[in-house]
Amino acid sequence: MRNLPSVLPRTLTSGTRASPGLPDMFEVRSRLRDIVGASTNWRDHVQAMQERKALHTLLAKRQEDLPPRRMKDSYLEVILPLGSQPEIREKYLNVHNSVRFGRILEDLDSLGVLICYTHTKQEMQQRSPLSIVTALVDKINLCQKIIHPDCDIKFTGNVSWVGKTSMEVKMHMLQLQDGNYHPVLDATFVMVARDPENKRPAFVNPLIPESPEEEEVFKQGELNKLKRIEFSTASLLKMAPTAEERNIVHDIFLNTLDTRTVSFQSRKLPPSSVWMEDAKLKGLEICHPEERNIFNRIFGGFLMRKAYELGWATACSYGGSRPFIISVDDIMFQKPVEVGSLLLLSGQVCYTEKNYIQVRVHSEVYNANTREHHTTNTFHFTFISENEVPQVVPKTYGESMLYLDGKRHFTAVMKEI
Repeated sequence: MRNLPSVLPRTLTSGTRASPGLPDMFEVRSRLRDIVGASTNWRDHVQAMQERKALHTLLAKRQEDLPPRRMKDSYLEVILPLGSQPEIREKYLNVHNSVRFGRILEDLDSLGVLICYTHTKQEMQQRSPLSIVTALVDKINLCQKIIHPDCDIKFTGNVSWVGKTSMEVKMHMLQLQDGNYHPVLDATFVMVARDPENKRPAFVNPLIPESPEEEEVFKQGELNKLKRIEFSTASLLKMAPTAEERNIVHDIFLNTLDTRTVSFQSRKLPPSSVWMEDAKLKGLEICHPEERNIFNRIFGGFLMRKAYELGWATACSYGGSRPFIISVDDIMFQKPVEVGSLLLLSGQVCYTEKNYIQVRVHSEVYNANTREHHTTNTFHFTFISENEVPQVVPKTYGESMLYLDGKRHFTAVMKEI
């Protein structure tokens, strides 16, 4: 989107907490609460959600009944004033004196939702009848390792593609250095619109590209959708590995056979390698009301932050040195997480190459009353370590499928960056 001259800045009304002319993340979240009518008091959340039911009558019966929008209609710029307002720096600071990437994930999630509400805004409606939630983080690619904690950050973004009930949002993050903003990351999120009770899909305004550059961006959104369908169809949970992948698994198996016993059961770890079963970490989160979103479910950004932090710790303990995130991709939000849930997180190193570490974090909700587990999210993170790392080696067939899945994600990321 940096190459789109027709996309003009559009901002919220700036308050005292923001840098001149631009809103900050506090205002983004405040504006989201106003749009939905969410209460800041947990005790009032039931009543607030009951009041939203009356907004059903404002939903469009067909997409054709909604006015089309342009890309510049949803364009927003938001400031994170780490340099000009040092009092907020502590929340974003990590032990290495750089910015916590998990906090950035939270900010991207909030901004993506607000951009979609800006796209669907109807001038005569004070509150939106739509419940807009994050369905997928398609990809986040970083172009620098370090995010400085004492320089202002600017987020920009707009809706780049629209289906019937879904929207793709492209966002960019830049950091102020030497008087100029320099790119840090590009992110692509997919949001879905649902009815006021967040139960059924709802139509959103169509998007009209206005220039050849915007046509190209819109076309890329269509291609991204097709790629996601293709990737899902070829999933190892549905389809057998390719011939090349089967050969990779068999070569790993042969390399781990103990030649002294000549037995299928006897396995030996090659030099400079780690069994996959020994390359995992687990965590538990109790989901308190503090982490709820405007719909009184657990905030998707919080889930991403916690998954990222566990993924980082998994990569750090595996590689023995500080890892740096270079890509996040294919985060699918399968089920909402209710306030009060026990959230179980499991981080697994599933593929390595030189000093790259591919980590998969699986999250599930545990119901203590029924003793049932339900998967809510799967996260994929690509890290680069300061030093070359051991090769991770699968032992079972299931681990081999995780290995191949990790290799697929790693290969896709390398093509992107």
